[in-house]
Amino acid sequence: MAQVLEFKLPDLGEGLTEAEIVRWLVEVGDVVAVDQPVVEVETAKAMVEVPCPYGGVVTARFGEEGTELPVGSPLLTVAVGAPTSGEETEGSGNVLVGYGTGAPPARRRRVRPTTGAATPPGAHTRTRPAHQPAADGPVPVISPLVRRLARENGLDLRTLVGSGPDGLILRSDVEHALRSAGTPVRQPEIPLAPHTPEPTPAAPASATGGTRIPLRGIRGTVAEKLSRSRREIPDATCWVDADATELLHARRAMNATGGPKISLLALLARICTAALARYPELNSTVDTEAREIVRLDHIHLGFAAQTERGLVVPVVRDAHTRDAESLSAEFARLTEAARTGTLTPADLTGGTFTLNNYGVFGVDGSTPIINHPEAAMLGVGRIVPKPWVYEGELAVRQVVQLSLTFDHRVCDGGTAGGFLRHVADCVEQPAVLLRSL
Repeated sequence: MAQVLEFKLPDLGEGLTEAEIVRWLVEVGDVVAVDQPVVEVETAKAMVEVPCPYGGVVTARFGEEGTELPVGSPLLTVAVGAPTSGEETEGSGNVLVGYGTGAPPARRRRVRPTTGAATPPGAHTRTRPAHQPAADGPVPVISPLVRRLARENGLDLRTLVGSGPDGLILRSDVEHALRSAGTPVRQPEIPLAPHTPEPTPAAPASATGGTRIPLRGIRGTVAEKLSRSRREIPDATCWVDADATELLHARRAMNATGGPKISLLALLARICTAALARYPELNSTVDTEAREIVRLDHIHLGFAAQTERGLVVPVVRDAHTRDAESLSAEFARLTEAARTGTLTPADLTGGTFTLNNYGVFGVDGSTPIINHPEAAMLGVGRIVPKPWVYEGELAVRQVVQLSLTFDHRVCDGGTAGGFLRHVADCVEQPAVLLRSL
């Protein structure tokens, strides 16, 4: 007789307690394989296809599309071990399995669940002994966050012994293994979803008038992230005006050679990485639990991009190793992906410092909010002609306002001011950049 197993909505990321069902990918009566995606959900941070850890026949679904479910509530039930039309359901024996086991998706076919059918030979429930690592077969991991944490830190889950029920590998097991190996734990984040949810009908407001708009989806994520930044980070802002005339001349000269075009953003990014090499305190994060400042070895440079789908911050990996041409190409690729909504999770996570060019909105200055958990953000206003004293004479020059918002826990004003002054010097005299390389 088939065993009916209940699949519950797993933990899809840190701090996320619920998810909204966007689209069911299976119906009652469908046969599913191990790790086959069965539902598409939207959390406060991302669109996620949720794979089912059981193979068998779907006997029930819980929640209609548009329903919000808390983590741990039932998603669907699967009859495991029942033969279907003379065939054995793929993956029916693997009750405790994880995501990404590599099992091929089954061809979807509609059948009626068979009641009272005998269990096929070998289709019994298998669990790995709690004290024996998995040599082969599916790895007992349920949370996709745990799999991502292991993958991004280069850890083979098959070598671990899980401390959870029936040897289930937990996040704490992965973190313990990484710490034991002396590997700095790189925490994964779930990025903003490159998806525009359908507009939510505004609910009637109170008798005082107006409408109520739920803080959900991307807007809700932005609100929570910025609120957390202001709640946890004692930030301060300093700013300076800089004469960008020579930087613009340098860019025109570089682009006159006939090679790939160099963007202004790429030159500003090159200046940022040089300044961070001189002031590494600003390329760090704060571990509040350990009461430690973690100074980071690599510069993964994020840049704020406003799209029709909302605010996103794509990340240029290892920006400190790239020249202006490589930075221009990567900025162009990520900007186009942001515009078309095709940014991947890797494109949106792991930033260590953010460059925010709000000058594209036609404004001169701003006090940007730090992109938590980073320690600083450089803001760049519009470049406009203004009166400026140049070589002792009053002249019209191309002037830009630069602002730096920084976490006062990682450094004091002297360090922040030194960083910003070095950036301004490079903007005013690009040859300064060559001396700092």
